[in-house]
Amino acid sequence: MDRAQKAETVESLKGVFAGAGMMVIGHYTGLTVAELTVLRNRLRTEGGALKVVKNRLVKLAIDGTPKASAADLFKGPTAIAYSTDPIAAARVAVAYAKEKEQFVILGGLFGDQLLDKQGVQAIATLPSLDELRGKIIGLVQAPATKIAGVLAAPRSQRLRDQGRRLTVISALH
Repeated sequence: MDRAQKAETVESLKGVFAGAGMMVIGHYTGLTVAELTVLRNRLRTEGGALKVVKNRLVKLAIDGTPKASAADLFKGPTAIAYSTDPIAAARVAVAYAKEKEQFVILGGLFGDQLLDKQGVQAIATLPSLDELRGKIIGLVQAPATKIAGVLAAPRSQRLRDQGRRLTVISALH
């Protein structure tokens, strides 16, 4: 890799670090290309990505930024799983690490906050943004449904009463 390619890679990594809501840093020693492809595909379906990185270039990309605290995690064969959704990358990476013990999570970055392995696992257990939106909509709709039911109940009761009266009147005639 010549100097121009390295500079281009560093700029690309700066963009990745700036745009990622969550980044999981892990070692992939012992995984085959096919196994890494499985992880890549799972991340892609969740809106994330996996990148095998050169540690020295990552350190150049994050030097002087708030993410520089993660520089110590970049040793050995390192891959980063990242996504704009703060939960997706952590959830997929933690699930994959449980399946394949060769994929070892070292830590992560949640925005500019450095996380250890337990922090990444804690983030992975949170509901996703879509799940939270669904719960909020359900909570907002539930009272409206109950109010509509309460308001409709007297009217339906009156209609039933009127139907009974009509039945009684028609029976008398």
